Amino acid sequence: MLAIERMARALRRSGPAFLAKVFTPAELAYCAGRPERLAGRWAAKEAVIKCFDRTPICFPRRRIEVLPGDTGGPLVRLLGGDPAGAVLEVSITHQAALAIATASLEMPEPGEVPPSPPQAVRLPPRPADGHKGTFGTVAVVAGSRGLTGAAYLASTACVRAGAGLVRLLVAEGVYPILAAKCTEVMATPLPEDAPGALGSAALDDVAGQLDAATVGLVGPGLGRHPATRELVRELVSRCRRPLVLDADALNALAEAPRLLPRLGPDRVLTPHPGEMARLVGRPTAEIQAARRVIAVSAAREWSAVVVLKGAHTLVAAPDGRLSEDPHEVPALATGGTGDVLSGLIAGLVAQGSDPYSAAVSGVYVHAEAGRRLQERLGPAGLLASELLPELPAVMRGLR
Repeated sequence: MLAIERMARALRRSGPAFLAKVFTPAELAYCAGRPERLAGRWAAKEAVIKCFDRTPICFPRRRIEVLPGDTGGPLVRLLGGDPAGAVLEVSITHQAALAIATASLEMPEPGEVPPSPPQAVRLPPRPADGHKGTFGTVAVVAGSRGLTGAAYLASTACVRAGAGLVRLLVAEGVYPILAAKCTEVMATPLPEDAPGALGSAALDDVAGQLDAATVGLVGPGLGRHPATRELVRELVSRCRRPLVLDADALNALAEAPRLLPRLGPDRVLTPHPGEMARLVGRPTAEIQAARRVIAVSAAREWSAVVVLKGAHTLVAAPDGRLSEDPHEVPALATGGTGDVLSGLIAGLVAQGSDPYSAAVSGVYVHAEAGRRLQERLGPAGLLASELLPELPAVMRGLR
């Protein structure tokens, strides 16, 4: 704890020179010279330093930053150095002219430290006064006869990412399954061209729902009926909202390569190596042998964000930016995990992230959720649905 008057005396006596030794520029801007705020930050830094007393970690006051988080409560950042996966929580109160702070520290067990996130990882803010409309709407075009699980995983991942509303657009033949399965998602039945398959009969309805949404997700489990492939191509050409394109949407585009150069920077494509091979017309082995070159080239040629999945997933932007995820998680090599990733990316875009940041952040959060589960379960046997409740915990740690 620290008496506020003591901070005020130090401020009068030493002024800016004293402050610059203790507080970061962001803290000084927030405190604006107010002794009670400065005293609160000083007390919080002291509490954090004491938390590390019995660890090999040492952070001086100048490298401990305490600022309000999205909900208004204080958040701690450790600047520079390796915090070894430390998770800190602080509270600051003022009572009887004293600034009082407490801090708690959680240290992971050896082997549980997550890899450092890429530089472009950015999670959208969660303002305390936000509501469903604040966090955007995702329209998900997914699912078909025999492939309803992909629609469930992708749409529920949008919710777990933090999207305000998620509407799942499905063929009327599979609607009863998904209406029962997706209790947190608004499943909407649409006319079908074949049993369980969307096509031209639903084009105007789907296009209208996409235009009314913040972002669209098209492809997981959508199927390969000729009418469905044509629906995808029409939507890609007509939709003016950001789109995340995955799975069968990518297969439809691979058969219409003339559309690829006209995609645009608000499109995110999420191919695995086999899908990328079909999109660029090259063997999968060549894709794997030159992943970075092919991802960057495709993003530039298509003017879109490209997520080339696999160990060390790559995210390439049209302007040449390239991010490589640090994770290798063999437990994620199972059906359905890609559907979760596409929904996660769409959910981040819905909340205001730009497509490139959403893709890089979604890839990291998805892989880190898989890594945590792999620590508990081992490298085989993970269910894609088990990723869903793990996503918010990973994002909480990043925030």
